Amino acid sequence: MPFIATVDEAEATGRAAEELEADRERFGYVPNMGRLFALRPEVYAAWKQLNGAIKASMDPRRYELATMAAAKRLRSTYCMAAHGKVLLGGIVSEDELAAIVADHRRAGLPEVDVAVMDLAEKVADDATSVTQEDVDRLRALGLADGEIFDVVTAASVRCFFSKSLDALDVRADVEYRGLDALAEPLTVGRPIAE
Repeated sequence: MPFIATVDEAEATGRAAEELEADRERFGYVPNMGRLFALRPEVYAAWKQLNGAIKASMDPRRYELATMAAAKRLRSTYCMAAHGKVLLGGIVSEDELAAIVADHRRAGLPEVDVAVMDLAEKVADDATSVTQEDVDRLRALGLADGEIFDVVTAASVRCFFSKSLDALDVRADVEYRGLDALAEPLTVGRPIAE
């Protein structure tokens, strides 16, 4: 149970009801994160807009890998499970995802993917630890400055979202237990809901 009361779909009105209905249409159910953010639906809508703008300029694979690296560093089970499921939706295989979660540096990823994940990890852990060498590494691998900015903002927005969920004990939806053998390695912080 979250530490605070969240919004029940049956009791939601106005903008909160709209946001929860949009979540139901997108996911097929109302996720726990939506119930929390329905307390402040304008914040939820703003986050969706910001996250959507970041994603729009990025290759989907790059966005998901950067997000996974940040989520793992933040110990966000919710974000690991959600974005692990996205990666399994045609971007990587189950074996590849398991290897990435175990250690992205030894998962057989292209060097650019490793560098992206390394930068996202540093941003989530301690942004002041990012160096010119980190940026130059990505440039040498072919990323333009705008693409490097995208990686940084993807990791940064993950900090806001993951910390909001974890600070109030909003757990990954029970539906993520359907990830079977991957549910356990994706559980890096709070457990998946029962």
